[in-house]
Amino acid sequence: MTSTANKSSNLDSALAHLADVVDQRRDAFKAGQADPKTSYTALLFSKGDDGILKKIGEEATEAVMAAKDLRNSNLAPDQQKLLVGEMADLWFHCLIALSQFNLRPEDVIAELDRRLGTSGIEEKAARKAAGKE
Repeated sequence: MTSTANKSSNLDSALAHLADVVDQRRDAFKAGQADPKTSYTALLFSKGDDGILKKIGEEATEAVMAAKDLRNSNLAPDQQKLLVGEMADLWFHCLIALSQFNLRPEDVIAELDRRLGTSGIEEKAARKAAGKE
């Protein structure tokens, strides 16, 4: 197995593990076993679809701003660290949203795998033609 394959496998298992934790916390919240006053994940689930989706928008904006700051800093290491942190926040909140809608990162990976080898321009045109955009 190549190191790229190992990295991919590690990434897949890390995302699956985080998704498992998020799903467990979602279930604990639904069962009344997680308090939104003491659990950030329970707090997010308590806000429902709109609250979770709003948080993704906020985190996406913060990631965009961190990326712009990184570019303006000529890729300074401290700014790279900030972008990684913002991306981690965004990914975490995306995992919350997937869990909220009974989906998993494996569903997203499967969709990306399906698109592999297809031009992004062609794929977008196909979605538009199918009325998905």
